[in-house]
Amino acid sequence: MDRKKLVDQSIDHIIQHLDDDLSLDSISAQFYISKYHFSRIFKEETGESIYAFMKRCKIDQSAIDMKLNPMKTVTDIGLDYGYSSSNYSSVFRKHHDTSPSMFRQSIPTHSMPVPFSPERTAHFKTVKEYAAQIEIQEFPDLFVIYERFIGNYVDIEKNWYLFLDKYKAFMNEKTILAERFFNDPAITKASQCICDICMTVGQDCTLDNVMWINGGKWIVYHFQGEINDIFETLQGVFNVWLPESGYKMAKRYGLNIYRHIDRGCHQVVMYLCIPVS
Repeated sequence: MDRKKLVDQSIDHIIQHLDDDLSLDSISAQFYISKYHFSRIFKEETGESIYAFMKRCKIDQSAIDMKLNPMKTVTDIGLDYGYSSSNYSSVFRKHHDTSPSMFRQSIPTHSMPVPFSPERTAHFKTVKEYAAQIEIQEFPDLFVIYERFIGNYVDIEKNWYLFLDKYKAFMNEKTILAERFFNDPAITKASQCICDICMTVGQDCTLDNVMWINGGKWIVYHFQGEINDIFETLQGVFNVWLPESGYKMAKRYGLNIYRHIDRGCHQVVMYLCIPVS
């Protein structure tokens, strides 16, 4: 297997199994590769050791769980990721420079600064206003060409245009453009955010960088506006609407599906999608 594809698939596996007892042995065995060889490839491709990556993902995901599950205790959230109460608090504080309880108290529900545009402030709507734009949909599995982007989400637009120009020969009237986002940029460092830029293709596509995106039940927010406002909308849905909705996020990635892109005006019509059980 191509080393980049190996690392991409191992990252997917880790993110999907953060609350399992992951180890270098179990992950390398999943891909039938020597743990020493795998460890070296992962560090060379990502700049981060496998253990550092797993620890960071667990702590960042636990912070997301605190946002989405306001009635769940900090101790129980830590236990979900294999930490004792005191150990979880210590590791969390080292990573986020605050305790889990203080982090929970600081979760914004009205407004917040935009982390990658400090001069901007995101203002949230009410639960009722978000609900008016939301519906539940069932999506089929999608077979896609993809390229993984790791870095500041503010650069996604530029990377999208490069991707569209590169693969324009595969586009037709049935093409679906989508992106999988794995991180909350209000929690994860901007340089470490992961996003897959995707385009549906026929299953006879012979490119190496193809994969399936699983379908299922999704919360769908109908968004129309400037690309710069997507962060504000998603944070509002996650911080305000989802904790009150009664729904539980099912997978550890979200999905944005583009219906229309206006390059000149930097505006989009799209579905902002959250998988639910």
